[in-house]
Amino acid sequence: MNNKNTLTQLISVMLAFFTMGFVDLVGIATNYIKSDFALNDTMANLMPSMVFLWFLIFSVPTGMLMNRIGRRKTVLLSIVVTIMALLVPLLHYSFAMMLIAFSLLGIGNTLMQVSLNPLVSNIVSGDRLASTLTFGQFVKAIASFLAPIIAAWAVIRFGDWKMLFPIFAVIGIIAVIALNFTKVKEIPVEHQSTFGECLALLKDTSILMLFLGIMMHVGIDVGVNTTAPKLLIERTGMALAQAGYATSIYFLFRTVGSLSGAFILAKYSSKTFFLVSITMIGLAILGLFLVQGAIAIYFCIALIGFGNSNIFSIMFSQALLHLPSRNNEISGLMIMGLAGGAIFPLLMGIVSDALKSQIGAVIVLMLCLIYLAFLSPRIKDSNKVAE
Repeated sequence: MNNKNTLTQLISVMLAFFTMGFVDLVGIATNYIKSDFALNDTMANLMPSMVFLWFLIFSVPTGMLMNRIGRRKTVLLSIVVTIMALLVPLLHYSFAMMLIAFSLLGIGNTLMQVSLNPLVSNIVSGDRLASTLTFGQFVKAIASFLAPIIAAWAVIRFGDWKMLFPIFAVIGIIAVIALNFTKVKEIPVEHQSTFGECLALLKDTSILMLFLGIMMHVGIDVGVNTTAPKLLIERTGMALAQAGYATSIYFLFRTVGSLSGAFILAKYSSKTFFLVSITMIGLAILGLFLVQGAIAIYFCIALIGFGNSNIFSIMFSQALLHLPSRNNEISGLMIMGLAGGAIFPLLMGIVSDALKSQIGAVIVLMLCLIYLAFLSPRIKDSNKVAE
């Protein structure tokens, strides 16, 4: 395949990675929806739960669908569903309609998470595959980073944060058009995983603990995304449009951490880096129990973002290397673990309402971190995982 065709394919795929990042708008959107409909934290945090619930339900069926219709068509379907989600709030803005919108957003993102990385493997291979996937995550993070900024700009410029949705929808339409006219030669998949094959792997203690670890990681990720603006509002009296930048700071440092992590992991062991990462998150969460000023809160959020940036990739690779002959099933199972984003933000809302303070959300973050600390002795150097 010539370089021109490969470049065209990569541009189309990177647009798809950008639309994958739309899912992270749920953090800032939850805060605006809470304000618009005067919701308590429990009801507001149903929003991220409605997004991430679908990873539990649709991860394995998406793999089966992908084997039937192909990876490119599955990615196209995922972007179309994402566009539909972005258009729902423009039809009618209500709490019920936003639940529907975020459900569609979660379904679309599940389809994309399962199919997009395998699609990239049909375009590039070898050493270029890892670097291409890393760059794709960087592009995804740009969308995550921009969502709170666009929402704040829309409030200032138009008096309506929901302008974020049509802006992202237009980008999604461009992504569909680009990928639709891009041809990719796909490699057939020989074995089709089932629910039973995936769930049976949980009998392996190491796989079970890594699966739970991914749930905790995503709980921290989505929890901070949702809670950071609320902390600033509660402790500093900051306006929501301004407090929303805390989410951008989180994703900015998560992006920096992802890019630097590739170089750090090339020099240091996974075990060492995992310990350093959870130590950073632990110090930051302790800080959130104590600090009151905006700058200190921003610093803690940034530290969590950097520390949490490579936790998923370390655990995911550990699982793949633990049972290399079962990679298809393990991949589906680990993506199902993203359902932690549905469980822990809701729990944070319940505890925060019970304590009438965002300190409740911080307590749940600490519980997630304690599990990762408990898991850390099981993390091995990459060259020893399969021994």
